[in-house]
Amino acid sequence: MTNKPLHAEILWAVEAAQDKQAVDVTVLNLSDAGAFAEYFLLCSGESTPQIHAIAGAIDERLGRNGVHCAHREGRAGAEWVLLDFGSFVVHIFSERAREYYDLERLWRNAERTDFPAPSRPARSQSESRGDSESESGAAPQ
Repeated sequence: MTNKPLHAEILWAVEAAQDKQAVDVTVLNLSDAGAFAEYFLLCSGESTPQIHAIAGAIDERLGRNGVHCAHREGRAGAEWVLLDFGSFVVHIFSERAREYYDLERLWRNAERTDFPAPSRPARSQSESRGDSESESGAAPQ
C-alpha cells in the first residue's frame, strides 16, 4: 500500500485536534475497504471536557473553511464523540473507550497514518523555575 496525500480538510481536523492536545492521532484510509466513509480520524482526550473541546475545535476549524458536520454523536458526559463530515468521520475517545472499541484492530487492513504529538520547545531548568536570567546573571542567548 502506498500513502496517498490526505485531503486538506482532514489535515485541518488533525491540526485542530493537536491544538487541543489530543493524543494518539491516527487517520485510517478506508477507501479500499468498502466502508461508508473514505477516512476515519481517531484521537483520544484525557478527560470528558478535553474530548468535547477537541470536537468543538475541529468543528469550528472546518466550519471556518466551509466544511460542515453532517451529524454529531456524543452527549455531555460521553467518552466517545463522533463527527460525521461525509467523506470522513472523526472519532474522539477517552483512552478507555478507544481501547474497548479498538477501531484500529477492526480496520487493521486500512492504510494508517499516525501523527506524532507536536513538539514543544525544550525548556531549560531556569525557565522551568521562572527565572529570566541564568545563574551567571547573563541574559539567555
